[in-house]
Amino acid sequence: MTSKITSGGRKKKVLALASLLMSALVPMAAHAIDVDAGDFVPAPEGTTTGLLYLQHAERDRLYAQGRQSVSDPRLVSDVGIARLVHYMRIGGLTVAPQVLVPFGRLDAGHDTSALGKTSGVGDVILATPVWLVNDAPSRTYLAIAPYLYLPTGSYDRNRSLNLGENRWKFDLQVGFVKGLTDKWSVDLTGDVMFHGKNDDYGAAGATLQQKPLYQGQAYLRYQFTPTFNAFVGVSQNWGGEDRVDGVDSNDEARQRKVSVGGSYFIRPTTQLLVSLGRDLKVDNGFKENARINVRLLQVF
Repeated sequence: MTSKITSGGRKKKVLALASLLMSALVPMAAHAIDVDAGDFVPAPEGTTTGLLYLQHAERDRLYAQGRQSVSDPRLVSDVGIARLVHYMRIGGLTVAPQVLVPFGRLDAGHDTSALGKTSGVGDVILATPVWLVNDAPSRTYLAIAPYLYLPTGSYDRNRSLNLGENRWKFDLQVGFVKGLTDKWSVDLTGDVMFHGKNDDYGAAGATLQQKPLYQGQAYLRYQFTPTFNAFVGVSQNWGGEDRVDGVDSNDEARQRKVSVGGSYFIRPTTQLLVSLGRDLKVDNGFKENARINVRLLQVF
């Protein structure tokens, strides 16, 4: 009798966690598009760049409606993105068609160890930023960047953790960069993400829908030399409430995070960017207590 009660209790705990973490189990894919400082400064026409992003993040707090919901949770992620970009001109405008392939590993532990772990490839992303303003002399840039997520990633409805989402997504991002002085510049980015349905969600194969998710980002950047800069940034997202089989989950995202870092051209055609960050506030889902991002960029 004791073993049956224990087994049932564990099962209920897993189901409760799965419901609670509906919007928090895919930390790479569930957010809007994060940018790095200087992303909306275009390279010259004809340039091709290859980028490799690597991120390690640790989470030790879990919130629901602004309150900590599990005493000792843990979720560690090691994720990356391989990205290929080509800059060209079409109709007098600079455009940069690109493809992004996410991959990585998620590992839950402590009081959330029942969620398990997973690894694999995320959903492929296609994007084509278009610069409406590309004024290098005044260091003023304005671009619109549409991103299309394809449901190609690793997904299994019987797993609590997945890198793929089994749904289409579309993100529309606007980026503005302005040089304030010879050394200082500001980067401002805003975007909205729209989600298709996942009609194979959870063990019961429910239908998952999600309201639009919004994000605003800002960086202040200082250029020490032509090859070295440092920056500080802040980001806020909101919206994105989930609905499962028509029932609202009351899990609207409200996340504020900060980062600091810098980039350096270690060779004329190779740049290394490193940033450190953490969440300042989370209303629903896991809260990151530490995050490190590394980006390697190669110009061809």
